[in-house]
Amino acid sequence: MKITYVTGNWAKIESARQTLEPLGFEIDNIKMDTPEIQADDVVEVSKYSASWAAEKLGCPVLKNDSGLFVEGLNGFPGVYTRFVDETIGEDGLLKLMEGMENRNAYFKESLAYCYPGKEPVVFDCITKGHIDTKKSGTYGWSWDFIFIPEGETKTLGCFPDSERWKFWSNEAYLKLAEYLKDKA
Repeated sequence: MKITYVTGNWAKIESARQTLEPLGFEIDNIKMDTPEIQADDVVEVSKYSASWAAEKLGCPVLKNDSGLFVEGLNGFPGVYTRFVDETIGEDGLLKLMEGMENRNAYFKESLAYCYPGKEPVVFDCITKGHIDTKKSGTYGWSWDFIFIPEGETKTLGCFPDSERWKFWSNEAYLKLAEYLKDKA
């Protein structure tokens, strides 16, 4: 079965392929800009974007939205993760967190699968970790240089692409696979 993933993010595509292709799914991707509504939850953003893309393309699509939630900052940047990355970046986030003891953080990933004219079905997962006090690593980009996955001592930026994807929860992709197999 083919899944049309609406994203230009190679890391999201690779993550989907690593999990879903061994389960018999083919991942195709289409890069297109979709509207990102202002909402308080990544689930609402992914649902809206998936519905919009399914209508525009006339086929079932998978759309992803994710956010970095920092406990000590009351969940900031959350749904504004991309905006924060483009404005203050990881240096700005580290500055906001200077002297902060609670550095726990997590990425929430929301996958929305949508057929044209239908309500999107959503699967989500969380990757826990914490924010380091300084940037480190040479791999990846952005938050990879400050996010340490749970159980690790180094940032994601210290791991090459071939290893970095293994730290992300694939629970949402597994739930999607189960849903699609049940529908078949």
